[in-house]
Amino acid sequence: MSPIPRHLILGRSGEDAAARHLRGLGMRILHRNWSKRGLELDIICQDRDTLVFAEVKTRSPGSRGVPGQALTASKQSKLARAAALFLSERDLWAMPCRFDLLSVTPTEGSFCVEHLKNAFTLDDIQGGGTMWQPF
Repeated sequence: MSPIPRHLILGRSGEDAAARHLRGLGMRILHRNWSKRGLELDIICQDRDTLVFAEVKTRSPGSRGVPGQALTASKQSKLARAAALFLSERDLWAMPCRFDLLSVTPTEGSFCVEHLKNAFTLDDIQGGGTMWQPF
């Protein structure tokens, strides 16, 4: 059996740190690494009456770019499609939702978590179109 690649270990540790951060803010974690039909959501949690789809980006110190730079327009579109599928499966369309970004960087013995609420909106990726609604 081959060892687990370092980037996967780092990514999992970063997601653990992000989940701790969200719990510390009083959010309830509903799902981690939810996936269906080739789409994935890192963390789905509830912040009071709002459903939060949290994307976690972890980068080691000294790597190229900052974690949030990996949240491209293409990635945003995939996250929106995944969220729509999640909402359709559970008939949660009436629930307020948002997309958050958690940028995680390891520090000495810990992690630095930067949390950007409402990292993007559906208008940002679709120009206010109707992709979000279940048809």
